[in-house]
Amino acid sequence: MAFKKYIAEFIGTAVLVIFGCGTAMLVGCDATNGSGYLLTALAFGLVIVGMAYCIGNISGCHINPAVSLGVLITGGMKIVDFIGYVIAQVLGAIAGSGILYLIFNMSGIDPGKYGSNNLDGVKDSIGAGFLVEVILTFVFVLTVIGVTSKSANHGSFGGLIIGLTLTLVHILGIGLTGTSVNPARSIGPAIFAGGDALTNVWIFILAPLVGAALAAIVYKVLAPSDKAE
Repeated sequence: MAFKKYIAEFIGTAVLVIFGCGTAMLVGCDATNGSGYLLTALAFGLVIVGMAYCIGNISGCHINPAVSLGVLITGGMKIVDFIGYVIAQVLGAIAGSGILYLIFNMSGIDPGKYGSNNLDGVKDSIGAGFLVEVILTFVFVLTVIGVTSKSANHGSFGGLIIGLTLTLVHILGIGLTGTSVNPARSIGPAIFAGGDALTNVWIFILAPLVGAALAAIVYKVLAPSDKAE
């Protein structure tokens, strides 16, 4: 039943924001503070690992509109489901950010910018930030499509591979853009952070979608007879 898939995507995306962005809010993501930097990267990656084995058999555990777009382009889902997934993912991210808002404000802890993405690391260069997000998302979505393809033979390690790849792209991207690679993950925190985070959120919506589309197209060219499941 499609509705169950949408609920799974809602929950998965909310969990991603709560643990990923919540960790960033607590430990900070300054590149000079290595522990906080790595903890945040691991938090995002480990959420994917956990959710992959939790809701992967229900919805495929996209929890990311960019991943859903890649799957759509490679023929792995219908447009109706794509729309439903994206709506569920965005709502889940907003709900996750709302939960962080309640926790941090009830505790009297400074929420900072709610783990929102920014251009600080690229000196406010829209072009550089856009390029970074396209590249990071390309690598991540290409991995997802490859790992979940019909010809892949990774057994039960698919979720681990995808989670480790998300950790990898965060290790590079945190110091540059905060690493989005996920429009929903960017929208939720931006709504609560406001200011520049909300003004620039379009970059972290459009760039990951471009990166995902490129990944799907490249995969189809390299493996034209192999579609993602």
